[in-house]
Amino acid sequence: MKIHEYQAKQLFKAAGVAVPEGIVCKTPDEAAAAFTKLGGSIAVVKSQIHAGGRGKGRFKEQPEQRGVVLAKSADEAKANAQRMLGNTLVTIQTGEEGKQVNTLLVEQGLNIARELYLGVVVDRAAGGPVLIMSSEGGMEIEVVAHNTPEKIFTQKIDAGYGLQPFQVRKLAHELGLDAAAAKSAQEFLPKIVKFFVENDCSMTEVNPLVITAEGQMIALDGKVSFDDNAMFRHKNLLELRDLSEEEESEIRAQNTGLSYVKLEGNIGCLVNGAGLAMSTMDLIKLHGGEPANFLDVGGGANVDQVTEAFRIILADKNVKAVLVNIFGGIMKCDTIVTALLEAYEKVGFTVPLVVRLEGTNVELARKMLAESGRPIIAATDLTDAAKKVVGTLGA
Repeated sequence: MKIHEYQAKQLFKAAGVAVPEGIVCKTPDEAAAAFTKLGGSIAVVKSQIHAGGRGKGRFKEQPEQRGVVLAKSADEAKANAQRMLGNTLVTIQTGEEGKQVNTLLVEQGLNIARELYLGVVVDRAAGGPVLIMSSEGGMEIEVVAHNTPEKIFTQKIDAGYGLQPFQVRKLAHELGLDAAAAKSAQEFLPKIVKFFVENDCSMTEVNPLVITAEGQMIALDGKVSFDDNAMFRHKNLLELRDLSEEEESEIRAQNTGLSYVKLEGNIGCLVNGAGLAMSTMDLIKLHGGEPANFLDVGGGANVDQVTEAFRIILADKNVKAVLVNIFGGIMKCDTIVTALLEAYEKVGFTVPLVVRLEGTNVELARKMLAESGRPIIAATDLTDAAKKVVGTLGA
């Protein structure tokens, strides 16, 4: 689950992590009032969407307008808010469709001396969290990693003990922090690591993490995502979910108990088992196709769930063919075929359908398909299925 920057900063502040003073705004008048209330000579008006690259992003309606802008007066803050609210912001992460801006964060200006990068993620190889920092803040960390990997520094973290003082000193030395900034880091860094662990985050990113002229370390940005599987422990965080920022199809799938992720391709996939789903997508790509989704119906899905899965796949206008790949264990092959045939009646297939079945009740399922009278393409194995579904696109 992702949240907005302003929500991340509210959580940071509650955890004792230093953030700039800011006010959430929904209207131009609120933005003007926020500038006045903050009381400085400069403020930053920031679009709030679930995507990075907002500072370089541009609005569809006004390409010259950026997603993050400076304002030097209340009138300027209001004018910027008028141009931003209700309009579509396109960034490197949104794609050309962009996202509509419905909320702004008006934030106090800071006297910035340095910009750093900070990220906390789960390191699968190390079996725990890792803190990543770089002297190159305000840039895409992927670019830094590619061009100047020597400017990235990491510290593995024991989730039980947290970030230790000696680790902070090591990072401060590697980053070239002066005495005041290093002292601020001793308070800031352990707190943000503790925030990551206690809230079951999958990622916490601050880019840029700034050092002010006074040597204070402050989170100028905040990007946080939580592990969905841990949300039962954090009911309060569920209130922060913004459904308008999520794919409607993914919400439908989640409400049905399906694991679904929308992708950019044109071959819909319905598979049981996450590993088999990943292998299916890999083979589609290997044979020249592009998967339109990841969809795992799980090991115990019923007819209604599988029927809804087909509806979700077919609702994607990009889907030009569908591949069903089932290994029947708990999920019996004939259950899938029953749902598939019901989907034909209730939803209707207008694209080629390739089906590969193996496992429990497979002979019964194949017989049901053969006697259905539907133009379904049967496949003998996974490679055969991938080749056939890709082949339908060239027909």
